[in-house]
Amino acid sequence: MSIRIYSFFLLIALLVGWEVICRLLGISALVIPTPTAVLEALWSTLESGYLWPHIWITTAEMVLGLALGCGIGFVCGIILGETEFLRRLLYPYIIASQVVPKLALGPLFIVWFGFGMTSTVVITALICFFPLLENTLTGIHHIDPQKRELFRMLRASRMQTLFRLKIPSGLPVIMAGVRVAVVLALVGAVVGEFIGGREGLGAAIIAAQGMMDSTLMFALFIVITFLGMIFYQAAIWSERWLLRRHIKGKTQ
Repeated sequence: MSIRIYSFFLLIALLVGWEVICRLLGISALVIPTPTAVLEALWSTLESGYLWPHIWITTAEMVLGLALGCGIGFVCGIILGETEFLRRLLYPYIIASQVVPKLALGPLFIVWFGFGMTSTVVITALICFFPLLENTLTGIHHIDPQKRELFRMLRASRMQTLFRLKIPSGLPVIMAGVRVAVVLALVGAVVGEFIGGREGLGAAIIAAQGMMDSTLMFALFIVITFLGMIFYQAAIWSERWLLRRHIKGKTQ
């Protein structure tokens, strides 16, 4: 039997146990709602159209922040990886900038960029930046010495070595950074909406909290989880596709 089947049955068992415990102990829905109540709330909000605008806003913020953060992180990783002077000069400042909690910077971003999507995209991009920078640096440095020597003997230029050896060889490590960034992007988008968002799943959670609607909050958690799993799986498929192309190119 496939491990996915076991995983599915485990989920069913957890949901049934959750339902039974809530009903037997008479736990208030304000504290922990039953799974059936959560699913009913999820279905009603989807059917009424209440959730769809929030889902699209969060998805757009996540995609924009992920693309911006990963793009800048990848380029900066290449530049710092190829220029030792810049790496030694700037890397300590990059580390220092990353240890500052992005949530603490939220009020500043609201002052600079205002309420709405822009502030959330900036927060998401900053969160996604470092995984790509670090993994790109690691990926292009850990190259087989024999391959590096072969390129040197063939008198390959620096750009040829970078684009034909370092980046392709470091692709698994770089794509691992993308997978981490995908998860962090959703976290960044939702947290950004907590601070300055007027729409989106994070803003919907704050609204549900204000109404003391725990059932709706749990329904929103399910939507966020499902959205994150979709994007994470898309990152895995992209990684497999790129690696297959790389392997196919090597065999030709």
